[in-house]
Amino acid sequence: VVRTPGFHPGNRGSIPRRATKKKIMANHKSALKRIRQNEKRKASNKYQHKTARNAIKKLQNDTDKKSVKKLFPKVVSMIDKLTKNNIIHKNKASNLKSKLNKHFNVVTKK
Repeated sequence: VVRTPGFHPGNRGSIPRRATKKKIMANHKSALKRIRQNEKRKASNKYQHKTARNAIKKLQNDTDKKSVKKLFPKVVSMIDKLTKNNIIHKNKASNLKSKLNKHFNVVTKK
């Protein structure tokens, strides 16, 4: 039997792991509430992180001086907000900003 990477054997047969419904094992109201809160926060963090990543890619691929000057402060602000909310590590944020700043300097020098 050939198994693809997304599939996992077990009591699900050959159903992908992502397709199985999560079972909530909480025994208390507060634990159920905590699960709901965590899901909301996870969705929000995921959205913010993905939006910032797309903005970073857009800035890195952009070579127009005017649009780079306009976009650069917004992207740096996004990165700082992600750091403040512990979505990304401060060192990663520093590395990203450094790379973007180098790109910004190269593009605006022209």
